[in-house]
Amino acid sequence: MQKLKKGSRKLLNAWAFYDWANSVYALVISSSIFPLFFGQLFRQSGSETISFFGMDKTGETIISYITSFGFLIIAFTSPILSGIADYLGNKKFFMKFFCYMGSISCMLLYFFNLEYLYFGLTCYVLALIGFWGSLVFYNSYLPDIAFPEQQDAISAKGFSMGYIGSVVLLVINLAMVMLAPDTLKMQMMRYSFLMVGIWWLGFSQYTYNYLPNVLTGKKMHKDVVFKGFRELKKVWSQIKTLTQLKRYLGAFFIYSMAVQTVMIIAAYFGEKEVQWGSDSERTTGLIISILLIQLIAVVGAFLTSKASAKFGNIKVLMVINFLWILICIDAYFVVTPVDFYIAASLVGIVMGGIQSLSRSTYSKLIPQDVVDTTSFFSFYDVAEKIGIVIGMFTYGFIADITGKMQNAILFLIVFFAIGFLLLYRMDVKK
Repeated sequence: MQKLKKGSRKLLNAWAFYDWANSVYALVISSSIFPLFFGQLFRQSGSETISFFGMDKTGETIISYITSFGFLIIAFTSPILSGIADYLGNKKFFMKFFCYMGSISCMLLYFFNLEYLYFGLTCYVLALIGFWGSLVFYNSYLPDIAFPEQQDAISAKGFSMGYIGSVVLLVINLAMVMLAPDTLKMQMMRYSFLMVGIWWLGFSQYTYNYLPNVLTGKKMHKDVVFKGFRELKKVWSQIKTLTQLKRYLGAFFIYSMAVQTVMIIAAYFGEKEVQWGSDSERTTGLIISILLIQLIAVVGAFLTSKASAKFGNIKVLMVINFLWILICIDAYFVVTPVDFYIAASLVGIVMGGIQSLSRSTYSKLIPQDVVDTTSFFSFYDVAEKIGIVIGMFTYGFIADITGKMQNAILFLIVFFAIGFLLLYRMDVKK
């Protein structure tokens, strides 16, 4: 196939199309259908707990621990693999590897049951690693395929395509589940996992047909393995001399633990703690809540952007952290579906802006004379992943020892409060 030139519309669209392919994992598996399926398995078993490495654990505790473990693997392997890919020039190989591993693991979730729990959880972790691992190399392609003045627009287009594609498949899956008789609803959920894997694997082929694979011709040697970690160490040495950036990164690391934990665990919380009534009402209500969050997040991102332009990034981030504290307090008292819809709407407003504003704030605080901004953002991504590890583990541990998910959500207030105080310490005018 003819090699496309950097900046060509066909190449840019092919790159952005990967968002259409892989975003179905984030919405269908991570946020909606799988949490419903997982909770239903426990209800059908007649028990809220199951033996997990010799200890009785609830489903949400197991998911918290296993998700934390998955992100720990990502946090430590992505710098190594990124360094190797940069040196050898084989980004496409690694991107394909994680994509295929993730999509096939999604399909294997079709066989998930409590009798073979460890096999199912292995597929769950591999799907998670496949999704986030492929994103590392997908994102790193951006400067290779687009000129600086094109990058913002094509990145936004990718996000938009991902949102549309994931919602399309989720609506199809919702229709499958809701129209099926009660005896077949679980089977329809299993078919949803198959469809996610096929969608992800199939549509990604268009991207791979056009993405360049510029091999450097260099030979692999042992020093390359830890190249990524050396880059991160170098970045940390620079950050320690930049007071504003160091303070901001500390605040981001703390509040991001809580933000990411809420986003991952929200569906599991709603599935178990809300009094939906029937299983059919639970399925419909939870998926409507997820779609509500997605739609309101778009509005939230727009409002946050406008507010930051008027009041400044740090002040707006402080307000958002304070709002997260109020949301956690509200979530503690959630019982009815209406309560959950209100909480979901509030989450959508603040979720839509905090991620984009956090990243853009970090970008603004990087000194203008820094040439290797990629390493700075690699450091940022690793910090975020380690934050997820700590946040998810803490959530699972608190829920485990207290026996209530609400207590774990209430504890997240501590992270948001510390994040607020650390942001307050920054010299806003400077």
